[in-house]
Amino acid sequence: MSKLYIVPTPIGNLDDITLRAIKVLQQVDYILAEDTRTSSFLLKHLGIEKRLYSHHKFNEHATVASVAEAIGEGREVALISDAGTPGISDPGFLLVRTCVEAGIEVETLPGATAFVPALVQSGFPCDRFCFEGFLPQKKGRMKRLEELKSETRSIIFYESPFRVVKLLEQLAETFGEERKVSVSRELTKKFEQTVRGTMAEVLAHFVENEPKGEFVVVVAGADKPEKEGRKNRYPKQEEAEE
Repeated sequence: MSKLYIVPTPIGNLDDITLRAIKVLQQVDYILAEDTRTSSFLLKHLGIEKRLYSHHKFNEHATVASVAEAIGEGREVALISDAGTPGISDPGFLLVRTCVEAGIEVETLPGATAFVPALVQSGFPCDRFCFEGFLPQKKGRMKRLEELKSETRSIIFYESPFRVVKLLEQLAETFGEERKVSVSRELTKKFEQTVRGTMAEVLAHFVENEPKGEFVVVVAGADKPEKEGRKNRYPKQEEAEE
């Protein structure tokens, strides 16, 4: 039976592709890619020769119907993004919804995504978290931050190197300079780095050191009342060593 495959791709280290992902990319009739140039490099690395078609936020509304029709007629299609899992701050949702509504099977492979390793290595609670992705660049941005100010779960943002300092400034202004934050950049790559501390400390670091690479910003949730649980903080050294 024909279907749509959602295939995660490495966020940096090409060795993070799964064996199952390689098998699917080899077997499908064609691949939808966010940027065919970027995906061509990955497929060449994997030794896969397959037809690539562009599928990105600027053309997805015009192409989803024809893709769903092709799958309905018997084609097997894989959707990949430049890096990570399609649909997570990348194109994918609209195509998946169209296929679901048309009764077309969708199979999503597990795989790379940036926010999971960033959250786990932040040192903040991982049992419950709030994924925000990219905030609006202008309209509604500060309103959303005000709404998140009292959120008790760990909060995850994506940001570019050109706006990460601005984001940290706005977080410090809204959440307070003493709120804990963990900022990871270039995950899985040679210059991977995570900077942890208060908003004021981490902001000062990136003001002094020019931001480079793609960023995941993880903010500690707001403190709960003492009767509900201990305050969010990094574990003491003796606790971490147990």
